[in-house]
Amino acid sequence: MKFTLAVALVMLVISQGTESASLVKPDFSAEIGKVTKYFEDLGKMLTTTSTELVEKVKAYELTSQAGSLLQTLEKIQQDLTPLAASIEKQLKPLSESVQAQIKPLAHSIEAQVEDLLKKVVTQTKALLPPQ
Repeated sequence: MKFTLAVALVMLVISQGTESASLVKPDFSAEIGKVTKYFEDLGKMLTTTSTELVEKVKAYELTSQAGSLLQTLEKIQQDLTPLAASIEKQLKPLSESVQAQIKPLAHSIEAQVEDLLKKVVTQTKALLPPQ
């Protein structure tokens, strides 16, 4: 009987301990707060990272477009260099011809202006009172 009473007492203690353990609810609010903060920080980090990535992609696109434009300009320069040489070659005789025609005219005008200047000086001296 003592054995039965001891077993009953142990069973009562175990059942009371189990019930009291199940009645006490653990406090998960602190853990939930930590997990919530972690996910908020993760979201902010993803937003920042995606913004930086978009800016890098835009910069890469601009660099790529600039490189493409530079290649196009170099090609145009290569295409225009022979054309410029050809035009210069064609205009050189014309320039020499025009220069040959203008040179005598320029000398004639220069002589006429010198004569006119001499006349003006002579007439100006004639107008001055004798000294």
